[in-house]
Amino acid sequence: MASGLVLLFFVIIALLDSIHYRPRLESLPGQPTRYASEAVSALDTVLAPLSKARERSYSAPLSANGFRKETVERDGQKMRDYPRLKFGGAHLHEPTQELTRDVALRSLQAFGLALCLIAVLVVTGLGWASRQSQQPLARVWHRLRKGQTYWPWRTICLTLACLMVVLTWVLVLSQNYHVFGTDRTGNSVLVFALKSVRTALVIGSLTTLVVLPLALLLGVLAGYLRGWVDEVIQYCYTLLASIPDVLLIAASVLMLQVFIDQNQGFWGTALERSDARLFFLCMILGVTSFTGLCRLVRGETLKLRELEYIQSARAMGVSTHRILQRHILPNLMHLVLINTVMQFSGFVMAEAVLSYVGVGVDPKTASFGVMINTARAELAATPIVWWTLSTAFAFMFFIVLSANLLADAVRDAFDPRTRLHGNTPASAFSTPTPLSAEVA
Repeated sequence: MASGLVLLFFVIIALLDSIHYRPRLESLPGQPTRYASEAVSALDTVLAPLSKARERSYSAPLSANGFRKETVERDGQKMRDYPRLKFGGAHLHEPTQELTRDVALRSLQAFGLALCLIAVLVVTGLGWASRQSQQPLARVWHRLRKGQTYWPWRTICLTLACLMVVLTWVLVLSQNYHVFGTDRTGNSVLVFALKSVRTALVIGSLTTLVVLPLALLLGVLAGYLRGWVDEVIQYCYTLLASIPDVLLIAASVLMLQVFIDQNQGFWGTALERSDARLFFLCMILGVTSFTGLCRLVRGETLKLRELEYIQSARAMGVSTHRILQRHILPNLMHLVLINTVMQFSGFVMAEAVLSYVGVGVDPKTASFGVMINTARAELAATPIVWWTLSTAFAFMFFIVLSANLLADAVRDAFDPRTRLHGNTPASAFSTPTPLSAEVA
């Protein structure tokens, strides 16, 4: 449940970044309405204050001065010093003396605000649950605190509380500082990281949707029909698996880029061209990554077709299509679901690797691979610009970790041996009660 809530938070960010529109431009009375040539997303609108607070170049997280010395004029004399930022810590008179104290005070304010919001939500939820279940408030609180509920409401509350504390802290400090610093062009690293979430989730989910039908169809046909069908399918995916994935993807992406450059009239804006390259990258990744799941489905189908109930269905004249639909596919879906969820995190990391070597998404598209590729040169600079790589690592870590934990939970839920031999109490398998009674 905790990993699902974290993934839900990233999905909401990705959805906000997927709602695009063209802002209306100012026009004189009597003239037709005009719109901007480039589209923006709803997330761009939400992050507009941070996007407009641009600096000249690099700045460290929660800093009031630039990261590198420049020639500045003070008291009529030119000297080499760290310049003041236009946005970060602009309200401070003496950053060297006031910065630490101001950040600490604003952090305490953020934590206090988050605790107040959490307390209000908890008290409201407990009161509602107490009224619905007609039980004393102390009893409801005791069961919630001890985790004696059918659904893991305690875990849900703790996860939401942690998310609220982090979001409140970032929101409060972002009003006066760059929480994750700025890049070479002075743009906020936080904005770039949040916009990279959409690319990671699109790569993971869309590529999975490409892999799933290919692997399921070919694996079931090869395992059930056998004979020459099995030979042809095995030859195809073995031949495809023998080609290095990076070389095949690089060749396909480069050919696609040449096609896009020669036919720019097919897409009206740069955003459409970037999304087209992202879409075709998902297609290419899916075609080159279905072999593992296809082998797994084929092997399981070979085992299932020899079972007694399948043989009985065939002897009674049941058609092949009905056997596949009613008996084979339902008994394969637990393996397919587990493998699909586990491949999601692999595709997220694959995008970062491909963008790092220059054959991933468009360089103008925000992605974690582009951030890592940019950090490669920054780590070799003096002094080292470390926050771009650290931010990309932190966001990817939480996305991949949440996906992996969710995959483990899905595996435990669909594995009969885990359900039979686990330590889950018998009360957890009782008949679900209404939502209000569960909380109570």
